[in-house]
Amino acid sequence: MKQEIESVESNYIWELIDLPAGCMKIGLIWVYKTKLNEKKGKIEKYKARLVAKGYGQKLGIDYNEVFAPIARWDTIRTILAVATCKGWKVYQLDVKSDFLHRELVEDVYVEQPLGYHKEDKSKVYKLNKALYGLRQTPRAWYSKIESYFAQSNFVKCSHEHTLFVKNNSKGRIVIVSLYVDDLIYTGDDIEMFESFKHSMQRNFAITNLGKMTYFLGVEVKQCDEGIFISQAKYSTEILERFGMENCNMVCNPIVIGSKLVKDENGGEVDASKYKQIVGCLMYLLATTPDLSYSVCLVARYLERPTEMHLSAIKRIIRYLKGTVNYGVMYKKGKKVRLTSRSD
Repeated sequence: MKQEIESVESNYIWELIDLPAGCMKIGLIWVYKTKLNEKKGKIEKYKARLVAKGYGQKLGIDYNEVFAPIARWDTIRTILAVATCKGWKVYQLDVKSDFLHRELVEDVYVEQPLGYHKEDKSKVYKLNKALYGLRQTPRAWYSKIESYFAQSNFVKCSHEHTLFVKNNSKGRIVIVSLYVDDLIYTGDDIEMFESFKHSMQRNFAITNLGKMTYFLGVEVKQCDEGIFISQAKYSTEILERFGMENCNMVCNPIVIGSKLVKDENGGEVDASKYKQIVGCLMYLLATTPDLSYSVCLVARYLERPTEMHLSAIKRIIRYLKGTVNYGVMYKKGKKVRLTSRSD
């Protein structure tokens, strides 16, 4: 918490003033998180984030534009495939306090954070820059980083606004993909890599994570044969979350020849839990393409799931237990769609 306050104050995020007449202040809350690395159960660090209660903001008064693009998994997989084909390595950067780098256009006032009151408690902070939780924060950060790439002579992809490419006079290339505050980059020139990293360090507070090993819950292993991606840790968490870690395994995710229908007369099940399972399985499709058909099939019945649909989705999870250590292996000249981690 102390580090978070120091980060806010060192970036001149706010200034303490009296609340102007007719203006509304927004509350602040502390959000705590234990961040784990790719090794299951190993704690990397504890984080405390100061977050504004953005749900109290009003459109047209406290904010206007809010849209900010993020990288699609199709783009990330394409970058990995290209890097494998060319024999490149993929590296990763993390931007610290990413949302604290962009000035606000609107006047936003927040109350003093709990445990860190200064002077008169009736005073409020006027935000000079974006803070976590504000509706306009993601847009403000994207505008900042987009401006940086433009000034650094990167070219933004017209179809994927989080993909930036830079070429030099020798025909060398650097490719960068942005997912909020996580960046991955690859290319064929070490000097361009170093120049890019030093430029990022001058403009932002970053952490150099080296070779890409763990990105958005996906474990990445780079070796001479190619790049292997899997979600073993995430798959195990799904089994534990829905109480199926001790279930029996099956050899396929759906019974051959079976058909799912609306089942109007079937017994209803908890729709909220059903949607949670479908959402978790959807994120697994990044590394388990063999589940695409069966997961999309059960996703058709989110509105009124019955016991028939719940049974079908449980079978997918039972199949998942037997393929926890499987993923996608990118190799030069070909892609093995389903490969064991041990292979």
